[in-house]
Amino acid sequence: MTENLLEVTAVSKRFGGFVALAGIDLSVRRGERLGIIGPNGSGKTTLMNCISGSLRSDSGSIRFDGADITRLATYRRTRLGMARSFQIPRPFLSMTLAENVSVPLEYVRHRRSAHTADVRSEALAIIERLGLADKADAPASTFSQVELRKLELARAMAARPALLMLDEVMAGLSAAEVDELLAILLALSRDGVTVIMIEHIMRAIMRFSERVVCLDAGRIVADGTPAQVVADADVQRIYLGA
Repeated sequence: MTENLLEVTAVSKRFGGFVALAGIDLSVRRGERLGIIGPNGSGKTTLMNCISGSLRSDSGSIRFDGADITRLATYRRTRLGMARSFQIPRPFLSMTLAENVSVPLEYVRHRRSAHTADVRSEALAIIERLGLADKADAPASTFSQVELRKLELARAMAARPALLMLDEVMAGLSAAEVDELLAILLALSRDGVTVIMIEHIMRAIMRFSERVVCLDAGRIVADGTPAQVVADADVQRIYLGA
């Protein structure tokens, strides 16, 4: 078993003449909490899309748990132990919260099992952990943006991933709700889940991350502890402000 769960090597991605990623090299240790920051358009979500398989990189390689997954389909990466959330929640609006969370449980965890009661009980346990137990049987179409973001996280957690990738899951949350989600994510980390979190809320990044990477124009401009990165002159210039 290698120390690194994820290894991204020289990954590039173009959209026409626009270079979204320019030869990214990034390794993530097993159990690590990695924060990714950078201005809008810096390549953060594109990088996550390439890792998860939502986008196919133009060059470079991606290895997960020692296996080359560069050309692997998204659903196969999920079954290997990857899960992610999206900036814009994408629930099944006609389904209830419990049904939405049951989908990844059935698809990834219980695809060879007919025990629907077990699936629902697991879904309810995840929902309760996120403080949404009273919404379990409410349709997703009635949810607020905050509730939809929690639903996104619940669906990602339902896959029981080794690697959890979160794309601005805390956007729009109150300070108390940010603290609530941080407590959940820190508990997941203690359980051994590796977490990559893209986030603009610096308080959350500083509290959660063991290591922070800053991207700009598709390149990594800083990589270090949270304190080291926020003190970096380039990070202050391009992202934090002087």
